[in-house]
Amino acid sequence: MTAPTTEIEDEPADWASVRGGVGDRIFYGLALGAGCVILAALAGVFVFLAIKGASGFSKPSEVYGPHAESFLGYVFPLLVGTFTASIIALIIAVPMAFGIALVISHYAPRWIATPVAYVIDLLAAVPSVVYGLWGAFFLAKQLVPMHVWLHDTFGSWPVLGALFGEPNPAGRSVLTAGIVLAIMILPIITAITREVFSRTPRLHEEAALALGATRWEMIRMTVFPYAKSGMVSAVMLGLGRALGETMAVTMVLSVGFDLSWNIIATSSPTSIAANIALKYKERSADMLNVLVATGLVLFLVTFLVNFVARWIIGRSERRMAR
Repeated sequence: MTAPTTEIEDEPADWASVRGGVGDRIFYGLALGAGCVILAALAGVFVFLAIKGASGFSKPSEVYGPHAESFLGYVFPLLVGTFTASIIALIIAVPMAFGIALVISHYAPRWIATPVAYVIDLLAAVPSVVYGLWGAFFLAKQLVPMHVWLHDTFGSWPVLGALFGEPNPAGRSVLTAGIVLAIMILPIITAITREVFSRTPRLHEEAALALGATRWEMIRMTVFPYAKSGMVSAVMLGLGRALGETMAVTMVLSVGFDLSWNIIATSSPTSIAANIALKYKERSADMLNVLVATGLVLFLVTFLVNFVARWIIGRSERRMAR
């Protein structure tokens, strides 16, 4: 005698072909439609930037101004300024965000963790122009002594001397912009990592503690491996926010096109987004094409960063599944 086959075994594995109820079909259609709309919007932005900015790559040298003779010479200092401020922001924000997330999820009692989580989340609701005003008119002045100390201490060193050269007397430098960006991306990274840390299987944590692990050993052996992909996603999301930030960098950073690695300098290259905001109002037709072309470069760089992050996350998940 053969065992009777059930109807469930004959069903296909693809979720899209599962014959569910009306609610399931409506939900699937809405989810699929939302995904297609996002992809269409992304493709539309890329097509617009490519068509409108194609001519900006080959304009006459006088269009790019006195600081560059070609598009590469125009956009390269802006890329340096963009990545310099973003990397400084990540260096400052990522350890703080991971530490705050760990305290909220595993160390602090609930009566402390809940208000702290609310306060961190409220930082994400502050408009970027407010951060720009605060950074330009308050934080920059407070950082002047630190800029002077960095120059006096590390200015004569072989490698660090290039980073801490002559300081800006007003404190408006790439380092100041990076600190402001770090405060802006801190709630994003903290919120995501906090949720990932809190979703670590409780049995894994209790098993590690039962085997004699300390609280930190338990976190290192169970929480971090489980949350690795989420931590990378949080960092990349914060990096994307820092790369595209406009108003805060525009208001804090002194405008310049001099290619310099001095992060406390008087004249430092600004970011691509800030340069577009500064030049858009008084642009000519040729300069508009150049600005759109720089926007296309920023779009492609951001897309590449997120693509690499997605590849890293997928590789980590496949390795954990083995």
